[in-house]
Amino acid sequence: MTGIDSLIPPGTPSVLGAAPDVTEDARAYVAAGGYRTAIGAAELLDRIDGTLRGRGGAGYPTAAKLRAVRDAGPRPVVVANGEEGEPGSVKDRWLLRARPHLVLDGLARAAEITGAERGYVYVSDTAAGERIRRALAERAPRLPCDVVDTPHTYVAGEESAVVRRINGGPALPTAKPPRPYQQGVGGAPTLVANVETLARIALIAAQPDHRRRTARATLVTLAGGGAEPLLAEVPYGCTLRTLARAQGTPEPAGALMGGLFGGLIGPAHLDLALDPDTLAAAGTALGCGAIRFLAPDECPVSLASAAVAHLAAESARQCGICVAGTGSVRDAVGALTNGTADAGLLTRLERWSTALPGRGACGLLDAAAGTAGSLLRAFPDLVRAHLDAPCPACAAPTDAGRLSVPVPHVARRAVPRPRSAPPR
Repeated sequence: MTGIDSLIPPGTPSVLGAAPDVTEDARAYVAAGGYRTAIGAAELLDRIDGTLRGRGGAGYPTAAKLRAVRDAGPRPVVVANGEEGEPGSVKDRWLLRARPHLVLDGLARAAEITGAERGYVYVSDTAAGERIRRALAERAPRLPCDVVDTPHTYVAGEESAVVRRINGGPALPTAKPPRPYQQGVGGAPTLVANVETLARIALIAAQPDHRRRTARATLVTLAGGGAEPLLAEVPYGCTLRTLARAQGTPEPAGALMGGLFGGLIGPAHLDLALDPDTLAAAGTALGCGAIRFLAPDECPVSLASAAVAHLAAESARQCGICVAGTGSVRDAVGALTNGTADAGLLTRLERWSTALPGRGACGLLDAAAGTAGSLLRAFPDLVRAHLDAPCPACAAPTDAGRLSVPVPHVARRAVPRPRSAPPR
């Protein structure tokens, strides 16, 4: 048992499953209790209510989304969103590759709750798409279901971009309203749910008495700090410092939280509990569960520069304010790393960090502005020191590729690259 293993209470239903190093086929999933109807749709919704939050990034209450779609009109649609545009996250790709039936089971449960007549699985990972198609062929779904492929981009997983792509357009966000729950795929009310959210719905349906422990465990992708990436299932309440030690970074200098949406935190915040409300109160976020730790000798200014450069490059280029805003933030933070910062730069960054959020069609601009603002708050002395000259760690070229994480290597609760097992 590893340090990560010991964090999960015994008996807690696991999204990772009993054998996370082997791709699960239909027979194995059914033998383990999958597709079992322990409770009806109405009771399942009641069990989810007040316990389960979405795992796609925003953390919105799942029951509220299900009810909104159910009540919005006839012939709803449900979508399993596995696009995973965050470069630091691997959980959705892993789930689709290794436990496709768990995701499909959750999608069917969501359809029962909402009254949906059609489902879609939305992916940008080729291996994940192949595994889902094989799973659909292994067991005929209760719900007619199609797999929709999309090019991998940062904004392709935003819910209105998902709907637009399934409707035959580009995977780019649209103006709101209407939101997908009001008018989505084919004009019908549409639930766009993260694949981990659906997986947890399936677990709660099969083992409703464990609903609270199921809802209060989450997948996290841990990276950085000079250690190997790690996918793990952990409970809310464990500290970030505990996760860093389990991942192999015993004394991190801070972390980049929530993929690119939680911003940077300093070492003083590493004793925060992994809980959405606790992290939000501290000005950060769990987001998609991606946490990148800073090694003791790593410069947070350089990491912030890589993050905002990635966001600027991934802009959908539909909103003038997004193109200009992300570009300005990128250039300003980049100037701190290359020694070209001027005296007014910090004032501009501070202004942009509060004025830009909420002005784009999606959250990409918010992420860029938030990353800059968090850098100023978490490392003020270090940032000011960069006004005079960049540090040695910033001398290397900014590489946005350092943010990407491959699907890691697997163990019991901490996961490596899934090995595909042939159908039995």
